[in-house]
Amino acid sequence: MDVTLVVLAAGLGTRYGGGIKQLEHVGPSGEIIMDYSVHDAVRAGFKKIVFILRRDIYEDFLTEIGNRLETRLRAVGIQCAYAFQETDDLPEGRKKPWGTGHALLSCKSVLDGPFAVINADDYYGRHAFEKAYAFLSRSSPDQPGRYGMIGFRLMNTLSDAGSVTRGVCAVNGDGYLTNIVETRHIVKTPEGAAVLEADGSLRPLDTDSVVSMNMWLLTPSFPACLEDGFRRFRAGLTDPMNAEYLLPEIVDRRLREGEATVQVLPTEDQWFGITYHEDKAPVREAFSRLVAEGVYPAELYSDL
Repeated sequence: MDVTLVVLAAGLGTRYGGGIKQLEHVGPSGEIIMDYSVHDAVRAGFKKIVFILRRDIYEDFLTEIGNRLETRLRAVGIQCAYAFQETDDLPEGRKKPWGTGHALLSCKSVLDGPFAVINADDYYGRHAFEKAYAFLSRSSPDQPGRYGMIGFRLMNTLSDAGSVTRGVCAVNGDGYLTNIVETRHIVKTPEGAAVLEADGSLRPLDTDSVVSMNMWLLTPSFPACLEDGFRRFRAGLTDPMNAEYLLPEIVDRRLREGEATVQVLPTEDQWFGITYHEDKAPVREAFSRLVAEGVYPAELYSDL
């Protein structure tokens, strides 16, 4: 059974400082973070890569990333496909799309097997993809609600440059997710980590807490669940300018309704991402170390 990787890239174009953060060159041969995720997925055994985009960035995506990636992937027998998160149904005055759940719904027609979902601008690590593939390759049609999630340690996902948002997870003794709380304004502190509250106070967090980085492992029936859920989401809107249909909240709801289980697969991999301009130099240094240690070749795809 072929396993697919879905890359949430509809947010491509988010800017900081003077450039587009997802296109920052961080590898020794000009690689971007997305290159490393695709490389790790293919090396782990994934056979298809689906990129979710907005239509208005499709041509730019092909020019900057897609054509290069497609050429490399076709050479090793990997299929590429594209899906588009539409924005023509937004209420007047709203500019941003409906969120990650809506984005994933857009690729329903190109998913025919188990799949993993990742963000385009996060580095997850080699072992995370190996664990994801091992879990998904055991997927069975008889267990449509058997999901997985790669769980990171909070301490491995913080930025020195500012606050981050993480899905803080509760996990039972059997290694299954019991609930997830999207938590904003998490900052590094001398003691470890804390939530910066609206009044300026700090609420400490355990740095060993399991957090989600939006790396979900899902079954072919999941998009149909998204379709029904999105109808309910639209019908219950109270804040049409800001409300988002988000994957962590959708999965959490299915857990509470008893429709799914989520096995948490822990990883000690270090997350990298360019949330702030100040993150760029440390991320480049991190990839230089990984190349020096032999985790990646200097010419990234040469080992496939």
